[in-house]
Amino acid sequence: MVKFSREYEASVIPEWKGAFVDYKGLKKLIKKIKLAQRDADGSSSGDSSSEEAALAAGVESVGYGGGFSVLDPVHALASRFSSVRAFTRQAIRIDIVVRDPSWLATCVHGTDHDVHFDMQEDEESGDSGELVPSTDKHEREFLEKADEELEKVNTFYATKEAELLGRGEAVIDQLRILADVKRILADHAATRRARGTLSMVAPSSPALSGSGLATQQSMSDGSAELQQAQMTEGAAVADEVMAALERNGVSFVGLPAKKDAKKEGSGRGGRPSTVRIDIPASNPGRAALKVWEELVNVLRKDGASPAAAFVHRKKVQHAEKNIRDAFMALYRGLELLKKFSSLNVKAFTKILKKFVKVSGQQRATDLFSQKVKGSSFNTSNKVLQLSDEVESLFLKHFAGNDKMVAMKYLNPKQPKSTHMVTFLVGLFTGTFVSLFIIYTILAHASGIFASVGDTAYHEVVYHVFSIFALISLHCFLYGCNLFMWKSTRINQNFIFDFVPNTALTHRDAFLMSAFIMCTVVTVLVINLFLINAGVPYTNAVPGALIVLSAGLLFCPFNVFYRSTRYCFMRIMRKIIFSPFYKVVMADFFMADQLTSQIPLLRHTEFAACYFMAGSFRAYPYETCTKNQQYKHLAYVISFLPYYWRAMQCLRRYLEEHDVNQLANAGKYVSAMVAAAVRLKYKATPTPFWVWMVLITSTGTTVYQLYWDFVKDWGFFTPKSKNLWLRDDLILKNKFTYYVSMMLNLVLRLSWTKSVMKISITKNETRLLDFSRASLEIIRRGHWNFYRLENEHLNNVGKFRAVKTVPLPFHELETD
Repeated sequence: MVKFSREYEASVIPEWKGAFVDYKGLKKLIKKIKLAQRDADGSSSGDSSSEEAALAAGVESVGYGGGFSVLDPVHALASRFSSVRAFTRQAIRIDIVVRDPSWLATCVHGTDHDVHFDMQEDEESGDSGELVPSTDKHEREFLEKADEELEKVNTFYATKEAELLGRGEAVIDQLRILADVKRILADHAATRRARGTLSMVAPSSPALSGSGLATQQSMSDGSAELQQAQMTEGAAVADEVMAALERNGVSFVGLPAKKDAKKEGSGRGGRPSTVRIDIPASNPGRAALKVWEELVNVLRKDGASPAAAFVHRKKVQHAEKNIRDAFMALYRGLELLKKFSSLNVKAFTKILKKFVKVSGQQRATDLFSQKVKGSSFNTSNKVLQLSDEVESLFLKHFAGNDKMVAMKYLNPKQPKSTHMVTFLVGLFTGTFVSLFIIYTILAHASGIFASVGDTAYHEVVYHVFSIFALISLHCFLYGCNLFMWKSTRINQNFIFDFVPNTALTHRDAFLMSAFIMCTVVTVLVINLFLINAGVPYTNAVPGALIVLSAGLLFCPFNVFYRSTRYCFMRIMRKIIFSPFYKVVMADFFMADQLTSQIPLLRHTEFAACYFMAGSFRAYPYETCTKNQQYKHLAYVISFLPYYWRAMQCLRRYLEEHDVNQLANAGKYVSAMVAAAVRLKYKATPTPFWVWMVLITSTGTTVYQLYWDFVKDWGFFTPKSKNLWLRDDLILKNKFTYYVSMMLNLVLRLSWTKSVMKISITKNETRLLDFSRASLEIIRRGHWNFYRLENEHLNNVGKFRAVKTVPLPFHELETD
């Protein structure tokens, strides 16, 4: 049976851990009480044994010296009872004396109460003024600590409850506005269909073109009368929309409100509120829509019904998605708060049972239990009511009254890994090892890797194998990251904003890694068999593997982790067009991974050039190595990951106005300069460029190490209780952090190989380059854990367990 302490530690919300009751600390105080009682029992037993020895000696002296008396046994029994009574008088009971008897009724509202402990003397004896044993101090310390923990839990619960209730009111109000807009649009669309109107209002009209209020134009624009009629109808529709919304207390910014509505007030009483649909320009489409709206507003100087700029079909769809996400985030916060309440009640119940069992203070425990039961985090039902309301509204508006669909969105859960995944990991790993041994034996027997071997085969196999080997290694290290994050309870799904029921687990990442390596080695074995058999165009086989891999990546069918593949492609699209997309954690985290995969991009460049040029037919691999355009493209590919990352930093600076983002962009610009100098040195290895490589690469390395340790990992915090580290550490052994810092430092210096003059063969050079690329990926996988650990601790410090979704409708104060 699992101990409650372990169950409790495994169940607490990591981001709110500091707000939970300190169960472990209270258990330590109970152990102190036990030890104090044991020491007291040992001393008292020693005193009683000495008294018994003295009594026996007295009886013996009486028996042998002065003769035996009939009353001697009575005297001995009386002296024993007197010693026991003397010890009993020392055992003083502790009672809780409450100065304010009404604290049980008022503790819910946070009223301060004063509790102290009165050491009373034994009722049977008339003695007083005895010393307090050591157990009294520890019991008092326990009760004071428990009272502090209860106050902490109450305060946190009240704060979060007020925050969630306010958020719930705002989200429900947003849903009401959205329902009004959708209802009006749907009613008008139904009216138009009933009239049989198939034409669309001209773009210059003030009607809601491009929205649900307009259909596609199917008639010619030559008729001025038709255009005039359409404009009149569009204006009437806009007036209808505005009038209906104003009756519900809503009007849009920039639209003239009805005079009667202003006079009579809104349905909610008073003047109608002014609302604008504010959709963040997080992608190029939204940004273009926002620019178009601003342009329309500038051009429409007459102010005649500019409704199209505010009620747009796409904007309504974006607003609906934002409100749905806000409901999901709100529901998650409510569920977490309910879990917080139940776990703390259970923890207090368990710890008080242990306390009364050890100390015997039943009265004190009962009073404190009543206080816990009357606390706000246990008695308040506002969160439960709001949770039920949110669930019912989501069920009605976003799930089509389907309970299963609603809970799939509101409470997504990661599916349990089956034993089949573990079996497949072992199967593919074993197959890969066996096939790799077979390939090594065949290659050695055929002499394909000898110095006089096929150079074209070396080039193709080296590049294709490196592509898939580096991808597989990165997947394996990501699986290790997932395993470590899960072990240390770092919520990577929340940090990356991944859906739990489709997010990868560490077993899934290991399966992908093993499958990739098993597949590529299988292709290499087949290719080698075909070469030995004399089949032409055998180098097309690795090319077919690349094509099939690309096809699997874009495959629309739900096979081989489709949700993960699509998520990867979405993130890559946002990285490539980084200046035009809002940057979130998953985006710049993936871009950082790409900065460690520059050799992979270079290998992909060669493979694409080789197979697309049809070079595999005659083996002219020099086409993709001696060509000047190819060399220029190599420069571009070496810069691209750093350029993308720098653009992300600039985008974040424009949105957040954080100077650190400019400094971070400078780090990637310096890396671009260092990479350019190294490429130039490789082309013209002169002493001048050697010094330039040393200067630029050393400066970049120092810059990167500072950012790794201070900014990304949060180390070297001033006045930290952990030397050279930060105050909060997840791993228990601090030595691990120091080793990791040294490892990151050493692996950051891998560029020094580029300035070393080492006389080795071509195949040894390829092996060394592949080893350097692998070490950089290992460094990145090692960096990933500490980067997310620091991000998780930032969330813990801010008690941030639920994301904040921006709401689309914003009310503005009007004069």
